[in-house]
Amino acid sequence: MRPHPALQRKHRRQAASCGAFRDRHTLLLENLLLRQQLAVALRPRRRPRVRWHDRLFWVVMQRLCADWRRHLVLVQPETVLRWHRQGWRLFWWWRSRRPMGRPRLPQEVRDLIRRLSEQNRLWGTERIRGELRKLGIAASNGSIRRYRWRPAPRPPSQTWGTFLRTHAHAIWAADLFTVQTLTFRTLYVLFFISHGRRELVHVAVTAHPTAAWVWRQLIEATPWGRQPKYLIRDRDRVYGGDFVPRAQAAGIDTLLTPFRSPKANAVAEPMVRTLRNDCLDHVLVLNERHLRSVLAEYVAYYNADRPHRSLALEPPRPMGRSPATRGAVRSRAILGGLHHSYQRAA
Repeated sequence: MRPHPALQRKHRRQAASCGAFRDRHTLLLENLLLRQQLAVALRPRRRPRVRWHDRLFWVVMQRLCADWRRHLVLVQPETVLRWHRQGWRLFWWWRSRRPMGRPRLPQEVRDLIRRLSEQNRLWGTERIRGELRKLGIAASNGSIRRYRWRPAPRPPSQTWGTFLRTHAHAIWAADLFTVQTLTFRTLYVLFFISHGRRELVHVAVTAHPTAAWVWRQLIEATPWGRQPKYLIRDRDRVYGGDFVPRAQAAGIDTLLTPFRSPKANAVAEPMVRTLRNDCLDHVLVLNERHLRSVLAEYVAYYNADRPHRSLALEPPRPMGRSPATRGAVRSRAILGGLHHSYQRAA
């Protein structure tokens, strides 16, 4: 049985009206998506920058619009999904900001735990927990361990810096270097320097260094019982094979630096450079006697007048009296004017 033609026309008009409403809704939603992307593209930047509210718009639209992927132009669909996951993590971070777990102990209970442990340093955690139970306070062992008093941590031993500063006055260093003369001869300079005040204790010159000569210089550098406890030197064979036992018999422990390690003798090696830069590189050495004279004059200036940065700009041998603040300043030439020493006139 066929329906009445009027009913058929009515059904067709209803279907047409519903289809037009769905098309209009889809068209408005699509227009909204395209307008949002156009607003992002028209921003005054060479490369459009997507802001947080733009990301929020697409995160919401991907849940409201079924075919939202078809209208994307500026970003990829995977990017929108990644924004959604980031927002989901941010949401749960905001939800879990409040501290979870058991509530913290009141401040007065924490102060009491610290007081009991500080006044009774032999008590353990269980003993403190028992005392708290007698006072009607319930606390776990973990809470007591967290809030109990602890002594300040102390280093197991002194540091290397403290050890070296303590024993610096008893440490000497020795080194040997060469100097070329005007007549193309090679002279050898041996010096001993103190670690405590960076003082040049003894300087000797020879053209033929031997083990006997080196030992004699050590004897001359340690008169009247003035000798170090430790002597740092390299493994040069000029010292001889019996230098270490002979020095040990005299009360001096010899410390040998490793092979090819000049930094291990960090006081004597820079002294060689100082002697060259301040003195020997600016003097034409004639012979052995001339070199002794030059070094003697420079060593006297170095120990008595030259400021040292590691000694708070004081010389290795300080004057021992307060400097004068009045009077004319006079200078004294060192090594023919290579250096000068300044003092106020009396």
